[in-house]
Amino acid sequence: MPKESQNERTETSALSSMPAEFAAAGRKRFEDFTKAQTELIEKLRESNRQWIERVQSEANLASEFASKLSAARSIPDAMSACQEWTSRRFEMMADDGKHLLADTQKFMETSARLLSKGWWSDRPGAGT
Repeated sequence: MPKESQNERTETSALSSMPAEFAAAGRKRFEDFTKAQTELIEKLRESNRQWIERVQSEANLASEFASKLSAARSIPDAMSACQEWTSRRFEMMADDGKHLLADTQKFMETSARLLSKGWWSDRPGAGT
């Protein structure tokens, strides 16, 4: 039986340790991916909660407007209710824009972290 040379043993040893290294690298990537996904889902839940509160706030504003308009006894009272509603509605639209921008920025930052951790950057052809 021929004896293995030192070089062959080194190659065999290196090859046998590769599957464990691949498994460890794969496990690390999967953990990073699931952590980023969990963070992204949490941000989506938070955003969803805020937008639901927003819809409820708009419904309350519409209800108040309807009450004030139906209680108006003169045209100036009705105009005042309309102006108040319009003013408040424009404030809410400005807030909506700010929240939308902030939410988009949060999602983009989280997505960028997900992609920069090597999940996509190490794939073949990523640099081309």
